[in-house]
Amino acid sequence: MTNRRTFLKKTALLALSTPLLKSDLFAAPTARKLPALGIQLYMVKEDMEKDTPGTLAQIGKMGYTQIESYGGNKGVFWGMNNKDFSKLAKDNGLTLVSTHFAGNASEYEQLAAQAAEIGMKYLIYPWKGPQKSIDDFKHIADEFNGYGAICKKHGLRFAYHPHDYPYKPVDGQLPIDVLLAGTDKNLVDFQMDFYYTVTEGQNPEIYIKKHAPRFRLCHMRDVLKERLPAGSEEESACDLGTGIIDYPHLLKTGLDNGMEYFFVEQSRFFKETQLRSAAVNAGYLKTLKLG
Repeated sequence: MTNRRTFLKKTALLALSTPLLKSDLFAAPTARKLPALGIQLYMVKEDMEKDTPGTLAQIGKMGYTQIESYGGNKGVFWGMNNKDFSKLAKDNGLTLVSTHFAGNASEYEQLAAQAAEIGMKYLIYPWKGPQKSIDDFKHIADEFNGYGAICKKHGLRFAYHPHDYPYKPVDGQLPIDVLLAGTDKNLVDFQMDFYYTVTEGQNPEIYIKKHAPRFRLCHMRDVLKERLPAGSEEESACDLGTGIIDYPHLLKTGLDNGMEYFFVEQSRFFKETQLRSAAVNAGYLKTLKLG
């Protein structure tokens, strides 16, 4: 026969265990998040040129933990040597993952050695520009394979960043398809720019899945719901979450297909400064639940 003391004890244990059981059995799966928040420094180039240490400090406080540089007026390392710039970034909670760099083979050899010294992961070719024939893009693919071999020798990866022109037909073919087919997947990765892919009428998800895991990096900005008139000086870009791109879905697709690095790069600043836009985009990504 169960006495009052035994009954109360069992009741108390049941009361303690019930919330745990409910939590374990019925709670929704934990929403996926991006592994880290990154920013391409070109987005805040004016601030970086005026005050590199102060700008990096502000970026770190926003919650960014990864940065991507570019070959600007002060160079990839912003007027410093590779180790000093890397240390400055780390002092602000930032890791220099990659840089955009449009150089030749000898310049890639030099930069790859410097990048390897500080643990960088990628050198990325940002711009070749429109070409006259599709054969020109085939030659570019061969050139990229050479840069990829250089980077591999130094323990890095090489990638190409397509803008809008690779999604415009040339001689009846899309240059992006020719570049993907003509480059060695063991040497050349790609950085998806969601903005350009969408504005040129292509589907980023198709490219990410079809060529997985080659799109290992990306640039993120949104596309205005009502685009600016053709020929406008500014691009039809806006802060993440305010436009038409389904980032919760596309970033999940990216993660599921080998994408590792995610960089914000805003190009149009409407009634806001570059740093304010950086903060707004960081805030969006911090709360983003990937669908």
